[in-house]
Amino acid sequence: MSKYQHDLPPSLPSNSENLENAKEDLVQDCEYVWEKMQECQSRLQLRGSETLPESESDIQLHILMMQVKALSAEYEQWQKRTPEIISRNQDVLLAVGKEELEKTDRELEMLLSTVQAKNIELKKELEREEQWLEEQESVVKTLTTRLEKMKTQTNDLSDKSLKRSTEHSDFVSQDLASKVMKVRAYRKELLTSLGSFLEEHFPLPEKQSKKKRGVSAEPAVEWLTVHEIFETLINKIMASPHNPYIVIDQRFWPPYIELLLRYGIALRHPEDNNKIRMEAFHQ
Repeated sequence: MSKYQHDLPPSLPSNSENLENAKEDLVQDCEYVWEKMQECQSRLQLRGSETLPESESDIQLHILMMQVKALSAEYEQWQKRTPEIISRNQDVLLAVGKEELEKTDRELEMLLSTVQAKNIELKKELEREEQWLEEQESVVKTLTTRLEKMKTQTNDLSDKSLKRSTEHSDFVSQDLASKVMKVRAYRKELLTSLGSFLEEHFPLPEKQSKKKRGVSAEPAVEWLTVHEIFETLINKIMASPHNPYIVIDQRFWPPYIELLLRYGIALRHPEDNNKIRMEAFHQ
């Protein structure tokens, strides 16, 4: 029984004789409507079929016009028509009303049970969310307390560590400065040794040619020493690594260039033979 069954009207008493009479009335109404339908069908058959136009476009237009006329006629009929009662028999009306009420009662009971089940699920979900919120608030409170303690400890240690870090940074700075000075001195020593080695084993070509040939005239172009060529190549590759090539002019003695290329110290430009660059040994 429904929870709101007491609000419904009491059940109607059943009368078999009245129900039988109501059934006969309904059957007679149905037969009358069926006769009307057969009469309308006969009239439609007597009218015959209309001749359609020959062209396909005219046929489609004709069919559309017929549909418009049919819809217009149906619209006019519905406008003139008034609602009709299925039957004027009170027993039939009471039986139909009772059936509709029982159907509505079943639908409402199903809806009520669905809503109640949904409310139970929502209540459980709300309880879970409230529990999760309490846990999160507890975690936030704990973390806040720990953060305050860490801030206090950090402030206490910062003063002590600041002095130590200052002393340590001063020591590191002095150590780095000392190392930089040593590196610079070692670099200067290496450059000096390299210059001496190159001047000893790769002298200027004009001096050598003077000694061999006994020529007293000065050459037209002053050739660069190997040391100067090295410095030019190194400065170029360090200053502009994206374009490390230098142009070979008359100042570069060809045997020195071939020497650098043969031992892989320098490389030619892939498209221009008059350009060379230092091999990237530092990469």
